[in-house]
Amino acid sequence: MILKKVLTAKYGTWLFQVGLSQGVRFSSVPPQPVPPLAQTLEGYLRALEPLLPADELEHTRSKVRKFEAKGGLGERLQHGLERRARETRNWISDWWVQWAYLESRQPLAVHSNPAIALPKLDHSDWRGQLVFASKLIAGVLDFKAKVDSGRLPVEYLRGRPLCMELFPLLFSSCRIPGPKHDHVIHYSQARRPPTHITVVRNYQFFQLEVYNSDGTPLTQDQIHTQLCRIRSQSWKTDKEPMGILTSEHRNTWGQAYHRLLRDKINKESVRAIERGIFTLCLDSPVMRISDEKYSSRMAAQILHGGGTYSNSGNRWFDKTLQFVVGEDGSFGLLYEQATAEGPPIATLLGYLLEYCKQPEQVRAPLIPLPMPKKLYFYIDPEIKRDIEHAKQNLDILINDLDINCFTFRTFGKDFPKQQNLSPNSFIQVALQLAYYRLHGDVCASCDSASLRMFRGGRTDVIRSPTNQALCLVRAFDDPAVSREMKLDLLKEAVEAHSALTEQALRGQAIDRHLLGLKLQAIEEGLSVPRLFMDTAYGLATHFKLRTGQVPTNTDSVMCFGPLVPDGYAVCYNPQSDHVHFSVTAFNCCEETNAESLALNLDSALCHLQELLQPAV
Repeated sequence: MILKKVLTAKYGTWLFQVGLSQGVRFSSVPPQPVPPLAQTLEGYLRALEPLLPADELEHTRSKVRKFEAKGGLGERLQHGLERRARETRNWISDWWVQWAYLESRQPLAVHSNPAIALPKLDHSDWRGQLVFASKLIAGVLDFKAKVDSGRLPVEYLRGRPLCMELFPLLFSSCRIPGPKHDHVIHYSQARRPPTHITVVRNYQFFQLEVYNSDGTPLTQDQIHTQLCRIRSQSWKTDKEPMGILTSEHRNTWGQAYHRLLRDKINKESVRAIERGIFTLCLDSPVMRISDEKYSSRMAAQILHGGGTYSNSGNRWFDKTLQFVVGEDGSFGLLYEQATAEGPPIATLLGYLLEYCKQPEQVRAPLIPLPMPKKLYFYIDPEIKRDIEHAKQNLDILINDLDINCFTFRTFGKDFPKQQNLSPNSFIQVALQLAYYRLHGDVCASCDSASLRMFRGGRTDVIRSPTNQALCLVRAFDDPAVSREMKLDLLKEAVEAHSALTEQALRGQAIDRHLLGLKLQAIEEGLSVPRLFMDTAYGLATHFKLRTGQVPTNTDSVMCFGPLVPDGYAVCYNPQSDHVHFSVTAFNCCEETNAESLALNLDSALCHLQELLQPAV
C-alpha cells in the first residue's frame, strides 16, 4: 500500500529539517488541528443540501448517523487521525500530496500544472529576450540566496505568521514519473547542491552553471554572455522534442522514462534537467493575433507551449519551476503542484518583478566562463515512437482545451470593500450566479484556502454553493422578488462564504478531514467506509467548478484546466479597480463553454453592482 510507505512518513520530517537548516523560523506556527468529527459531518450534510434532492439527502443522513455512532467506525478513525496528528509534522499534508498529485495519472500539462501569464514585455526580438532572461535568472538566484540564508522575511496573514517550509523546496526539485505512482526528489538536500539551471531553446536543453568557482552567483552580464552562447548553439529546431514526453499520461511517461534511462547518455541528460535549480524556456515568437485574444493566447503558451508545432517541446512538465520568456515579449511561469503552491509562487514572482526594475549593480569580472553544456539524447526506435505518440496526445489535449482570459474593468476589489463585503466571497457568489444562469442549477464548486497558518499546511476547500447562494441565484432574475429581498439574500450569500473561509483558515473545513478519515481506514487495512462509497460523496467531490484566487500586485493571470471533463476552471486576480479572469473548459463536452461562462460572469458582476448601487 503506497500510503504505508516510509517515504511519505519521512517527507514531513525532512521538510522540518530543511526549514531549520535554511534558517526559516517555524516555532510560532502551530500544528494543524484535526476538526471534531461531529462538526465535519454536520458541515458535510450542510454542503450537500444545495446539491441533492430531499430523499437522497435523507439517505446520506442515515449513513452519516451510522458512521458517527458512539463506539463506531467514525470514532475509531477519528482517534487514529488524532494519534497521527500527535506523531507527525502534519496529519494530512503528506497524504494529500500523495493522493491528489503523485497518485494521479492525468497528464501534468493542462490537468495539473498551473501557469501564470504576465503582461507582455517591451521587447520583440531575441536581443531583448536574452537581456530580460539574464536579469530574471539573476533575480531568482538572489531570491534563493535569501531563502538559503534564512533572510526571507516570515509572511503573515491577519497578524499570524505563515509556515515558510515550501520555499526551500522550490529549487532543484523535480517530480519523477512511475508506472503506478510518482515521487518527488529534492536535490537541494544533497551535500553538494546543484549549481546549474537548465535552459531550453528550439527543443534543445543546455546545462548552464550559474555560480563562479568561489560560490558567488554569475552577474547579469555573465549570464547574458552564456545565453548568447546557447543561442548560437541552437539555431535549428531539434527534430525530436524530448520535453513532449513529460506531457504524457503518467503511466505512459513512467514506462517511457524507464526505457529512456537505460541509455547512459540519456540518463545523464535527464538527471541534469531534474537536478537543475529551475528551467528557463526561451520560446520562439508565435503568430500575432488581435489584442482582444492576446491574453488568452499568451496564457495558453505558458500553460502548454501552444502545441508540437509551436513551443511545447520547450517544456519539462515534471520540473517544479519553469520560467518562460518569449522572443515576442511573452513572459510567465509554470509550476508543478506536488511541491509548489500559489501563494509562495506569488511571493517569488513579486520579488522577481521588483528585482527586474532595478538597474544592474555589478559589472562582469573578466573571468573566462566554461561553455554551457548541451544535453544530448540517444533516440532509438522505441523512444522515437514514444515521442510521436506523446506529440499526438498533447495536440489532442491542447485542441480540446478552451481558454478565455478577460479583464473585468467595471470595478475591482475596492467596490465590494466599500459595501463591507469580502471581495473574494463577492466574486464567488457572482460565479455561482453565472453558472446558474448558464446551466439552470448549482454544482459542486471548490475555492482554495491556504493552510499555511499551520506547520506543514497546504490547502483545503471552501465550498461555494451554500444554501444562501442557492436562494440568491434562484431569486435574482425573478421579477416577483423585491430589490430589498435580493439585497438581503446577496449579503447573506456573501457572509455565508466568508464564514466558510474563516472556518477553513482555522483548519476547520470538511474536505481534508473527510479525506483523512477515508485514508485512515485504508491505512488500518479496513474497507473504505460506506459513507465514501455513497453516490452523494461522489457528487460532492465531482467539482464542476474549480476556482482559485491568486492575488498579486501585478496584472497577471493564472490558468489551469478543469478538474473534470464536464467542468470549468476559473482563476482570478483582483486589483483595486479591475479583475483579471481566466476561464477554461473542454471542447469535448457539449454542455460547457468557456466564453459563455465568461460572458455570464461579466454580466453577473455588473448586475450585482447594480443591485448594490442602483442607477439614479
